[in-house]
Amino acid sequence: METSSCRYVRVMNRSSWCFLLPVLIGCASHNGAVPEPFPRLDRRHPIEPIIVATVARHPALRHAITSTALTYQGVPFIDGGSTPDGFDCSGFTYYVFRQHGVELPRVAADQYQTGTAVDSSAIVPGDLLFFETVAPGASHVGLALGGDEFVHAPSERGHVRVERLSSSYWEPRFLGARRIIISSDGIQERKKENRNGGTS
Repeated sequence: METSSCRYVRVMNRSSWCFLLPVLIGCASHNGAVPEPFPRLDRRHPIEPIIVATVARHPALRHAITSTALTYQGVPFIDGGSTPDGFDCSGFTYYVFRQHGVELPRVAADQYQTGTAVDSSAIVPGDLLFFETVAPGASHVGLALGGDEFVHAPSERGHVRVERLSSSYWEPRFLGARRIIISSDGIQERKKENRNGGTS
């Protein structure tokens, strides 16, 4: 049997909650504070994106890029070309890298400023090889395949083909190599505004 004192306590408990609940809500909302477990993002310190590079995937990517390049053997040389209808030298490397999500500058001289310099003894498949041909500086570019071979789109005998870096024509004109796919840091991408035309 419920006594009058028990009914009094229950009524008081209900009354207390009715009084305390607005107070608690007011405290929680005062000055924008939100009680846990609902923390508010501090807009003064935005979260920076985290880029995770997996070293194991880079050899596969280099292989994929060189394999793509080799599928275009025989495509004719077209000055200013950067499609499978016809390539110039930098249009060829620009197009091939772009198929794998890597954006290169359009012109050979600008591609020579991209990536990291590589010693000639450390060239690996997927590195860009630059030559001084029709003008001072980097005026021609090809893609290293490994084993002294590279694939490129030369104007002479005008089609994409494989040649040797150590040949009597290319070796004395070799200017340097650049690595776009960096083993320790992932894929280095450099986006520039496209420009028409190119060098060969």
